[in-house]
Amino acid sequence: MSRADLDKDPRDVATMFDGVARRYDLTNTALSGGQDRYWRAQTRRALAPQPGEKVLDLAAGTAVSTVELARDGAWCVAADFSQGMLRAGYRRDVPKVAADALHLPFADASFDAVTISFGLRNVADPDAGLAELARVTRPGGRLVVCEFSTPTWTPFRVAYQELMLARVLPAIARGVSSNPDAYIYLAESIRDWPAQPRLAERIGAAGWERVAWRDLTGGAVALHRAFKPA
Repeated sequence: MSRADLDKDPRDVATMFDGVARRYDLTNTALSGGQDRYWRAQTRRALAPQPGEKVLDLAAGTAVSTVELARDGAWCVAADFSQGMLRAGYRRDVPKVAADALHLPFADASFDAVTISFGLRNVADPDAGLAELARVTRPGGRLVVCEFSTPTWTPFRVAYQELMLARVLPAIARGVSSNPDAYIYLAESIRDWPAQPRLAERIGAAGWERVAWRDLTGGAVALHRAFKPA
């Protein structure tokens, strides 16, 4: 078993996710207290995929998020650089592609909408990843980033960072995950991630416009939505 470090070497990150793939969905539901389902539904509503549109779900893991996005009739493809994660979701009937977020195997302007959930934080160069997502999106197309963020209410923020991330998350991971050490990296990467306004600035700098965000679960998770200039 292995875990990545905050330098986010792509091979280390891929190997780490290969190691948690077998029980990944179960672990996420346990760690979030079932909120993962709510976050997926809110991501779909923010992206608003329409019948006939082409949608890229990057860092899709086992493709559970891709299935949610496809509920409204769009053609949705799951892309992830962990082949172990894609194999773990083989029963989910959506197209799956092994892909590096920094070198996507798609032509310019291939998609009407793109999204990445809990994956941008794991990209070695998030700004380049956001620019690559812009490259494969048609002019006027949409982006939604669903990612862990910074709780806005101070008492909740302190409890979340000092209790949930430091104690509760590792304890649950030891009982449920196939690679508990990977969730030490998870906690570290959440603490290291920029708060909502700073991420919005970085999305805009990567070529997106009309950037806005909405907090979920008290700001522990945030949805950032943006559009590619027409």
